[in-house]
Amino acid sequence: MSDINPAQESVVKKPLSFVADETPPTPVRCWTGAAISGAIATALYYLTLSIHSTFASKPLPTGNSLAVSIGSAVRTLVLGMSCLALVTFGIATVGLVALGIQLLFQPKKSDA
Repeated sequence: MSDINPAQESVVKKPLSFVADETPPTPVRCWTGAAISGAIATALYYLTLSIHSTFASKPLPTGNSLAVSIGSAVRTLVLGMSCLALVTFGIATVGLVALGIQLLFQPKKSDA
């Protein structure tokens, strides 16, 4: 006697199928992705500058040492996450541009 009812059995036996994009990368596709990533990196750059200037113009309260510690930690976390996102998209942009250049000079492979 099986512990799985017939409705669940068909779901369990069904293999997973993943659709993979089999098209090879082209320089145009790489540079399009680099342009999108670069636009996001530029927006994050201006966001990081805005966060930095806002935090610099508003001092932390000095009355309570616990409040200063928490405020400093939150400011560091927010600015650090913004910088991390900026660097991530910046590196992706540089990598995609470099891949596009590499694909320009790479010899074409024949399928024969």
